[in-house]
Amino acid sequence: MGRIKKAVQLTENPHLNLYELETQDRKGHPGCYYVASRAKHTEDLELVRKQQKPDGVIIYSLYGEKRDKVVLVRQYRYPIDGYLYEFPAGLVEPGEDYHDAAVREMKEETGLDLQPIPVDNFYAKPYYTTIGMTDECCATVYGVSDGMVSLDGLEDTEDLEVVIADRDEVRRILKEERVAIVCSYMLMHFLHDKEPFEFLHEEAEAKSRWRKK
Repeated sequence: MGRIKKAVQLTENPHLNLYELETQDRKGHPGCYYVASRAKHTEDLELVRKQQKPDGVIIYSLYGEKRDKVVLVRQYRYPIDGYLYEFPAGLVEPGEDYHDAAVREMKEETGLDLQPIPVDNFYAKPYYTTIGMTDECCATVYGVSDGMVSLDGLEDTEDLEVVIADRDEVRRILKEERVAIVCSYMLMHFLHDKEPFEFLHEEAEAKSRWRKK
């Protein structure tokens, strides 16, 4: 098993920092590894505190009377110098419940009012985004949104448009556009589920069938 001998913070940024790790591989060879993290200080790194918490939240929300549309954002991202289709998302503030963060972020990014729906924890709990480069992990909130789209709550650093997409548009987006990977998987569910959030109900139905046996 590899191990980390030392972690050194290389940047001081309120949202994302770079850390240099002095490492040793499973055969004892020394090495160096770089990790991007939401941690503001070395002691906040997950590799130090050994505790997982959601750095951010991803929002999978349906829209419309029939819940037959999905809320997306088409956002400019510096790493690709271009626009990418994603779900609305954002950082969880210290001490903030991630469901509350989702409601806040949805309002800020889109102007829409999100009503989260309860789901089994393993659908919602924090999962890692790109573990080869960062210890960031995000929880997922599912829900329905209402209201009118507005960009009045955007920060100056955010460059995006809100896209309310039906199945035809989602199919086009997956075929022709650049899409964040987590978003792409969920959009595949959206295309093929006969009922809204059908895949979320399968676990409850499976448990119910098991209890009857």
